[in-house]
Amino acid sequence: MSKRDDLIAKYAEDLTTKCKINPDLALLTKVTIACGPAIYDADASTVAGSSAAELETVKRNFLIKKLGLSDSPALDEALSAALDTYGRSERHKYRAVLYYILTKHFGKEAVFG
Repeated sequence: MSKRDDLIAKYAEDLTTKCKINPDLALLTKVTIACGPAIYDADASTVAGSSAAELETVKRNFLIKKLGLSDSPALDEALSAALDTYGRSERHKYRAVLYYILTKHFGKEAVFG
């Protein structure tokens, strides 16, 4: 298995055990690939859920630019709900997992088609 395959397996395990979500592995793979080289960097591969600046970056770069959503309070609410799903006390919130949860929440799977 490649390093990316190992990471996808780790993300699928997080979705299953921590988020109680049965992941669509094809979509998870596409979301992971879309994260680019960030998944291989220890700092960039995770999201600091308590950092307002980090959450603003996720909103701006992923929800608005990648998923094509309009800026609204609904984006902040969805991001907060995704963090609740992952577990706010969870130290390592993987970017690909959070992006997967948000993609499913907004029904934007076609973006990765």
